[in-house]
Amino acid sequence: MRTSATRIVGASAIALAGALVLTSCSSSADSGSSGGTASDTNCFLSGADTAPAPSPSSASSGKVTISFMEAMSGGSLKGSLAHLTADFEQANPDISVNLEESPDYSTLEKNEKDAITAKKAPTIGQVYEGWAADYARSGVIDPLDGFTGTNPAAVSDLYAGVRDDLKLCDGETWMWPFNKSVYVNFANQEMLKAAGRTTPSTWDQYATAAKAASKNGVVGITIDPGGKDSLTTGTIWFEILAEAYGTPVFDRNGVPQFNSPAAVKAMRYLADLKQAGALAVGKNYPGETALGAQKGLFDISSVAGYSYEKQAVGGRFTLGTSDLPAGLAKQANQMNGTNLVLFDQATPAQKAAAWKFMQFLTTAASQAYWATATGYLPVVPAALSRMSAFVAQNPWMNTAAQALRHSSGTAPVPWADDTQGELAVALTDVLTSGTSPKDALDKAQQDAMSDMKAQQ
Repeated sequence: MRTSATRIVGASAIALAGALVLTSCSSSADSGSSGGTASDTNCFLSGADTAPAPSPSSASSGKVTISFMEAMSGGSLKGSLAHLTADFEQANPDISVNLEESPDYSTLEKNEKDAITAKKAPTIGQVYEGWAADYARSGVIDPLDGFTGTNPAAVSDLYAGVRDDLKLCDGETWMWPFNKSVYVNFANQEMLKAAGRTTPSTWDQYATAAKAASKNGVVGITIDPGGKDSLTTGTIWFEILAEAYGTPVFDRNGVPQFNSPAAVKAMRYLADLKQAGALAVGKNYPGETALGAQKGLFDISSVAGYSYEKQAVGGRFTLGTSDLPAGLAKQANQMNGTNLVLFDQATPAQKAAAWKFMQFLTTAASQAYWATATGYLPVVPAALSRMSAFVAQNPWMNTAAQALRHSSGTAPVPWADDTQGELAVALTDVLTSGTSPKDALDKAQQDAMSDMKAQQ
């Protein structure tokens, strides 16, 4: 069930008093008027007291119980995870898995941090990338290379984008994939055909189609630009555009590069659509509402919202679903969802058992079940052949899963949420106040650098 128009990601600014002692990262960022891009900043994990990678060979035999803190509490998610857990326990009778459920991600993060402070951390936990970065910097989770090295196929079997999302800036694997979705373009196929266009494969074609359809009360696309504390699909679209034009909004060390030439070009693209009358702004999933009312041609949203888009359309026209178009530099997309981490407080036997469970969750069979039951994407391509009947009835699943090949995760740094909020402010200023893209992004860069330094 939707509770707001925001995407819930990253750290929630809950302090972990005493337990998470954060180390600083050095920066040689230019501090001029544009804020600088600081592409040569050191990895924020430099100097952190991180644990060595564990090895499953250190585990002892016998019965073992592991705990899993998770937030799969609603709808099909709860029953599906319980089903997979029961299957695992049946195949591994010496391992018991206790599911420790939280009602939402904010509560989950608080529960994990409270447990760490009380020295009662779970064995594994569901996390966003920013949480993992915070935990790794604080030395309360283990890198996984000691485990993944014993089964490299488990890593190579993953989609490339999923695989790349598991590392932090030190190059080590700190996370394991769990629930993933991507962004897709929903379209009114009849309206697209009437405008004399086909499914766009480039962002230039996308703009041409949006402008061609924008007449007689129809606007090509409507977005919610969000705000400082409300990161929405509008801001995510801008981030995807910037990467597609050649420069992601964070460098490899998680340092903001919000005013790069690619980012300015992406913002100008959106401003041009607005000026041409092909883009409107609103609140609370406005693109979905406009598309369903046949007042919009496109809507960019998470594939997890497919059922909501279908409900809004109500069978009045053919709902098209496609991957996001390519930019001048590449085809880009962004993943939603979480990964798993292994907490340092667990015993060697628990860590070895947890790794078995984590591998089980990403087998083709498990992922096929998980995807068909929940609508999340399978993180291994091999799962699709096991769900052919489902894909035939739901072709969006194959379309979205293939996007995992070129999708990127949320920036794996503790300051991701705060700094991305500055982009939302810039987007709002450009689209609602007419601020120039360059001026808005220069200010966003300055403010983002201040946000980052405040968390070092």
